This record gives sequence, structure tokens and C-alpha cells, in this order.
Amino acid sequence: MSQTTTHCSDARAIPETAQRLPITALLALAMTGFICIATETLPAGLLAQIAPGLLVSPSLAGQMITAYALGSVLAAIPLTLATQRWRRRNVLLLTIAGFFLFNSITAMSGNFAVTLTARFFAGAAAGLAWSLLAGYARRMVVPHLQGKAMAVAMVGAPVALSLGVPLGTWLGSVVGWRAAFGIMSLLSLALILWVLAKVPDYPGQTGAKRMPLYKVLMSPGVRSVLGVVLLWMFAHNILYTYVAPFVTPAGLGDRVDAVLLIFGLASLAGIWITGRVVDRHLRTAVLTSLALFAVTSVLLGVGLKNAGVIYVGMALWGLSFGGAATLLQTALADAAGEGADAALAMNVVTWNSAIAGGGIFGGILLDRYGPASFPWAALMLLLGALAIAAAAKRHGFSVGRRQG
Repeated sequence: MSQTTTHCSDARAIPETAQRLPITALLALAMTGFICIATETLPAGLLAQIAPGLLVSPSLAGQMITAYALGSVLAAIPLTLATQRWRRRNVLLLTIAGFFLFNSITAMSGNFAVTLTARFFAGAAAGLAWSLLAGYARRMVVPHLQGKAMAVAMVGAPVALSLGVPLGTWLGSVVGWRAAFGIMSLLSLALILWVLAKVPDYPGQTGAKRMPLYKVLMSPGVRSVLGVVLLWMFAHNILYTYVAPFVTPAGLGDRVDAVLLIFGLASLAGIWITGRVVDRHLRTAVLTSLALFAVTSVLLGVGLKNAGVIYVGMALWGLSFGGAATLLQTALADAAGEGADAALAMNVVTWNSAIAGGGIFGGILLDRYGPASFPWAALMLLLGALAIAAAAKRHGFSVGRRQG
């Protein structure tokens, strides 16, 4: 059965939700994404409290973020394959319950090894969640609304990216770092009730419809999209991971919160624009976003010491990045067809590998050449991503309106 046929069948079964955007259900998915990112980034704003609280150095406390990312990378594909047969809402509830459990353990733990273990498994829950959310949003609507549905479902990520660290820092100053993780657990518990009340359920994949992993990877267009994911996110994370030292030459070292807020607000605008164009102009949107990021890299490289240029660059960067998750996951799911869940699990691995790679490579650049090297390194990676996307006319980033 083709993907289009499957969605048509879903539409006949629940026309009241499939023929229009089920906003309440999609926002529950967005909240799941918010918790994924907020849980990942929360320690960054609380290191000064976590380190003495667990009797470790700040650099060691920072490995809580590393453990989370590692859990996502290692667990996304195995957990996605293991749960393919399960009903979709049960899988979603499992991931949210994971956040509730492991954030609770983090909040109560007095042992650093236990804390790292909890962070690893919280990352595993995130890996499963990210492989599930895009496909879940697509199944709620008919094909011509899939892009808009994914844009709504993905809105939690940029909100968390822009607000997660400052929110965590503020919570830590008000209630302490342990209570901050406890609040994340309470949010997860509330989300479980939200999902049970508002999110529709769908069956998993039968044995006949499940595709082997290698066959999904060899599907036309899948490798092209994953290649763009790797290069685009690698470029993004060189800059994003080291945004504090990058904006310091412009005198903005103590205004990182304002810089990230501008980036986050522009990202929300990027998501809104993406939701309006993704179904009809996916290829154009991808090429335009990459080109805008490349031009912005040049602007940031030339105006590194000018605060006004940095602010403008951050806005343009956020605008180009906001719709990235929606665009790339839509293209990947379209290319993979029935293997969409497995392909989206590969996306989780690729995306998080790019986060780790950007952090490692950015650190090397910072030590050897300083922050002035970041925009030019990003530019080289973006030109590679543009070349791959431009070449993928038939599969991956096809010309014309997407078919679903």
C-alpha cells in the first residue's frame, strides 16, 4: 500500500481531523519537542549550581549534556525499530513517561554516576520521540496539509532553543536546580494527560509494510537529504555551540541572552513561513534557507566586531534555521515512504552527530584560530549542502509541489 493510499484511508476514517489541522493534538506534539530540547539544554544554565551540588567540576557537570546527546544517537534507531509494531500513541506516551522518570531521578540524585545514567536514558527517550513526532503529525492530516501540520508540531524546538537556557537559569536562581528538573517532570506528567485526552491513536506498521534499514537508506533521495542534514546542522552547531565567544569581539559577551532571544524569535518567524510554503515549494524553501544562511555567514565573518551586524546576522540566521527541521523531515519522510519512521530515526542520529561534531570541530577552531574562523568554516559546509540539495532534483528535494 502506498503512503498516499494510507493517508487517504486515515482521512476517510477520521475526516473531521484529517481534513483540517488538529491544532490541540499538534501542539501536544510540539510540547513533546519542547520538553526534549529543554531537558537537553537545561544543565547549560545551571552548571554553577549543579557542580557543587554533585561535588564535581563545572566541566564534568557539562557532560550531562554529552550523555543526553549520546543516548539519542545510540538509542534512536534500535528503539524505533523495536517499537514499529506498537500503536503510535503508546510509543509517544512511553517517551514522555521516560522524561518524567529520568528528570525525576536527576532531580533527586546525589550521585553523579546515577545522574549521568539518567541523562543518558532521557536522551534515549528523546531519540525515540524525534523519530516519532514528524511521522505522527503527518498521519493526522491529508497529504496536502502535512507540511503545515509538521510546522506546528516542530514549533516547540525553536521555542526551547531560544528560551530553554535562560529559563533554566532563571528557574535555578528562584527554586534551585533540582526543583528545575522537578518542574520538567511535572510538565511531562501534564503532557501525558494532554496526549491521552487529545491526541489520536494509530496502528504501528505490520510486518509486510516494515522496510529493512538498509533498504530505507538506499531509497532514492534518502541519502541526499541526510547529507544535507549533516552539513547544515554541522555548520549551525559550530556557531550555536560557541555563540558566547563568537559575539564577544562585538562587545556582546554579556548579552548572549538577548542575542539568543533574537535568534529564537526569528526562528519562530521561519517556522511560520515554512508552514505556508513547504507543501508547494519545499525545494525552493530548502535552497533559499541554505543560501540565506551562507550569505549570513559572510556577513557575520565580515562584521564580526560590529554589534549591529551581529544582531542583524542573528535574525537572518534564525530566519533561515527556523524551518529546517520541518523542511528536512518532510523531504526525508517523502523520500522514504513506508520507511519514514526508520528514516527519521536515522535523521536523529545524523542530527545529533552533527551537534557533537560541530561542538568538537568548533572547539578546535576556537583554540587554534579564534571565533573569527567560525563563519567561514560554516560557509564551506553550507556550500556543500547547497550542492547536494541542488543536485537532488528528482529525489530528495524534488521540483514542484510535493505529493505526500
